[in-house]
Amino acid sequence: MRGVAFVTLALLAGCRGCQEETPSSGSLTEDAGLRSGVKVPLPPGWSAQVATDGSFQAGPPGRPALRVDLKPGQGEQMPSSEKLADTVREQMKNFTLSLDQEEDTTSFSLLRVTLAPSLADGGVGAEAPAFFGARRVGDDLFLCASLPGASTEEVRLATEACRTIQVQAAPR
Repeated sequence: MRGVAFVTLALLAGCRGCQEETPSSGSLTEDAGLRSGVKVPLPPGWSAQVATDGSFQAGPPGRPALRVDLKPGQGEQMPSSEKLADTVREQMKNFTLSLDQEEDTTSFSLLRVTLAPSLADGGVGAEAPAFFGARRVGDDLFLCASLPGASTEEVRLATEACRTIQVQAAPR
């Protein structure tokens, strides 16, 4: 199950290399090839970094639970929760998928699911919560996903962090 959310999000977003960011920061930086002024509000105690693949990752100490990829200028291409579900179903053919929540607004779409690997004997393995989301801020698109190993509460917190991504105006 490791990498499930990553694989689906990578297919939605694509990846690029970058430098690592200060772990306690909750913003995306130009040094990472991303737009400055982007703020991802994080739950208390969570830290953040930019991973080597260019994604912004955040979570409780020692373990990321949220991944965010920036797609500059692609806000008009924000996928609906239905499109997110279609992509997840397509990429997760070896998993049993239970849709737990779908949400669509003009600036945010969300798909919360429970995944369980399909076993060779016809059964299913251990269930795990996951979410996939898209947030449009101005002309930019942010694709979000929970990472494998996230608890139900961490998935909820990651969802809220994605929902509240914002871009601050440049200083004058």
